Amino acid sequence: MRKLPPTGTIEIAPSILSADFNTLGDHIQNVAASINILHLDIMDGHFVPNISFGPVIIKKIRPHFDLFFDAHLMITDPRKYAPEFAKAGADGITFHIEAVDDPKEMIKILRDLGVSVGISLKPKTPVETLEPIIADVDMVLQMTVEPGFGGQKFMADSPQRCQAIRKMLRNDQRLQVDGGIHTKTAPIITQAGADTLVAGSAIFGQPDPAAEIAALIKNCLK
Repeated sequence: MRKLPPTGTIEIAPSILSADFNTLGDHIQNVAASINILHLDIMDGHFVPNISFGPVIIKKIRPHFDLFFDAHLMITDPRKYAPEFAKAGADGITFHIEAVDDPKEMIKILRDLGVSVGISLKPKTPVETLEPIIADVDMVLQMTVEPGFGGQKFMADSPQRCQAIRKMLRNDQRLQVDGGIHTKTAPIITQAGADTLVAGSAIFGQPDPAAEIAALIKNCLK
């Protein structure tokens, strides 16, 4: 299994949810040299009101790219399906704290699978719910939109939430954000403590995706 990049860098994680699945391999290839992390939005139509794709897509693209595959499970039963995503080639699995009764048990399951562990919060879930388990994960994913659909507007209270989470994290843990990330919101959220930015339409929806990644990073480092 590949590991998350060490902290100390700003990482852009393009979400393939916004790519054209008719030429998915080409879309990923166009950005592969510019990134270390590829974001995989997994939706089940139950936990969130949309359906995306399952392990079979990950299995198909896995042999062609030496990138960290970051599977974000927006599903009702991550405990049941996590092994299938790990087997298909996910290097990291992020589950929603709202989807499990026992986050510590879920973290152990993921550790036993050998994958990096992420935990995600919906925008209205109090950040304090992370306190009992935040020390046990590699990354926290703060949703900056309501999960379920791409192209949504960045939520105004996201920087404050990220600041609160960053204070809870060690220096070796990443803080990822997902939703409404583009060249204007990226520097705002990195100043608030995020270091891993998921972007979909801001990258794959543009004529030159690699240039958009470079622009995102440049704006964050100003």
